[in-house]
Amino acid sequence: MPDSEQGYRLPPFIIKGSRDVGVLFVHGFTGSPASVAPWARAVAAAGYTVSVIRLPGHGDDWRAMNVNSWRDWYREVDRGARELLEEVSDIALAGFSMGGALALRYAAIHPEHVKALLLLNPSVYDPRPVLKLTSITRFFMRTLPPSGSDIAKPHPPIHGYRETPVNALHSLRKLWRDLSKHFQDVTAPTLLFRSVQDHVVPAASSELVLKSILSTTKCEVLLENSYHVAALDYDAPLLESKSIEFLREFARVGS
Repeated sequence: MPDSEQGYRLPPFIIKGSRDVGVLFVHGFTGSPASVAPWARAVAAAGYTVSVIRLPGHGDDWRAMNVNSWRDWYREVDRGARELLEEVSDIALAGFSMGGALALRYAAIHPEHVKALLLLNPSVYDPRPVLKLTSITRFFMRTLPPSGSDIAKPHPPIHGYRETPVNALHSLRKLWRDLSKHFQDVTAPTLLFRSVQDHVVPAASSELVLKSILSTTKCEVLLENSYHVAALDYDAPLLESKSIEFLREFARVGS
């Protein structure tokens, strides 16, 4: 069954390729493997082993997110990385939105394993009051009002929950605070993709990443024609080709 038909219930998957380098893909907050699947499949077609994980509480029922914390999400990244390292010698991480924050944290704690980082509209900071108030609103609101998918293409596939669980959102803010202590431990070559029109994550989030990490190589590619979920949008071919180009330079198969 095609990824688009399974929608946000698409299960995690592994595609085996080279035993030299594997790429771990991490989706975002309220999302699912469907939001990064085409990106991952393109990298796999270039010869890499890829693993696309599904974070706890995601890809099923939004209520499940409210009983998980950012530490549960990070543990799944750590588990996925360990599993991938049983198949390959080194790994790269590709993180979308909140998945970018989780990937950065892993790269900071385990620099010996990470050859490269690919970040797509990473979510590490957001000054909006609605987020700052979650410490209070989580006690009387289970979810924020449903929102549409931030994709410029018409008729986008369903790739995640429409609801935004408030308790989980509060935990996301805790992840950001924790990550702020680790930025300077990130040294892996980093390629950051930023959508010029992103209605979910502010540009200041990507700016903070590029300013704070200590990677010698850190590059930004602007996506002019896509919204937040760029792996399913008009700029997907650019995202895929630039990712493969970067991986071939810093995490080359056969190196």
